[in-house]
Amino acid sequence: MNRNIIEGNWKQLKGKVKQNWGKLTDDQLDIVAGKRDVLAGKIQEAYGCSQDEAEKQISDWEKMDKDVNRH
Repeated sequence: MNRNIIEGNWKQLKGKVKQNWGKLTDDQLDIVAGKRDVLAGKIQEAYGCSQDEAEKQISDWEKMDKDVNRH
């Protein structure tokens, strides 16, 4: 899933993001608006992790979501 897909499908993906990162509020997700770098920053804030860890979590989530949607 690339950056444009995340931004273009944000309304559909927002619920999945909320399921995966439940500490993120609806207001935070509205600010994210599908922007991967902003999502990483919000994950860092909410979970107290590094930027690298937040990016890894997003990448892992994208791979998992891609695999789930294939089946």
